[in-house]
Amino acid sequence: MNEYKDNIPQHVSIIMDGNGRWALSRGMERKEGHRCGAEAMRIAAEFAVEKGISYLSLFAFSEENWGRPKWETDALMTLLMDTIHDETPNMMKNNVRCLFIGNRNNLNADILQQMDKCMAETACNNKMTLIIAINYSGKWDILQAVKQLLMENPSGDITLSQDVFFNYLSTAGIPDPDLMIRTSGEMRISNFMLWQMAYTELYFTPVLWPDFRKSDFEAALEAFKKRKRRFGKIEESINIP
Repeated sequence: MNEYKDNIPQHVSIIMDGNGRWALSRGMERKEGHRCGAEAMRIAAEFAVEKGISYLSLFAFSEENWGRPKWETDALMTLLMDTIHDETPNMMKNNVRCLFIGNRNNLNADILQQMDKCMAETACNNKMTLIIAINYSGKWDILQAVKQLLMENPSGDITLSQDVFFNYLSTAGIPDPDLMIRTSGEMRISNFMLWQMAYTELYFTPVLWPDFRKSDFEAALEAFKKRKRRFGKIEESINIP
């Protein structure tokens, strides 16, 4: 079991949900919700740095999101590309390394170029690692790991274990999330880091993502401090007469 300084989780993942509903409830177009959601991303990342969180993973765009209208997916891709460009200087200032995970096959050359540029520029930063999942799904991650493993070991001459398999996931080298936060009141993990979140503490809040601020993040961290993470083991402090 990991030990945490001041009981702060080492890795927090966030499913940023509710942008569209936030905009529609205010009589705005859905893309305005996504734009305001980008500001919430920046605030969350800066707060994570302040709290000493080592890894923050954000679910920005799922493979399933391609089922939305083309005008919305196009707007999302443009917004993501602009956000990556605009926030890279802040990552440099805050000593944040940025990684992108997800299926690159359906992404256009412009966003791939911006992602690669950001990763290269921030590669030496070491205060926090920001993982942004774009065109990602947990099922895709497991399948691509299996494909890689079979390609590298076609004869099947490998002793397969959880540790070995972990090295083929897109999050290889990154500890599993300790805490997952989902906004907007939905209570599911929506195909995000299925392997990695086997023992993650789940926290759901009704706050829509564009309204998510430091106080909401702090509330999630406070809830995490009250959890007892036994990982299937018996709690030693329990005395049975």
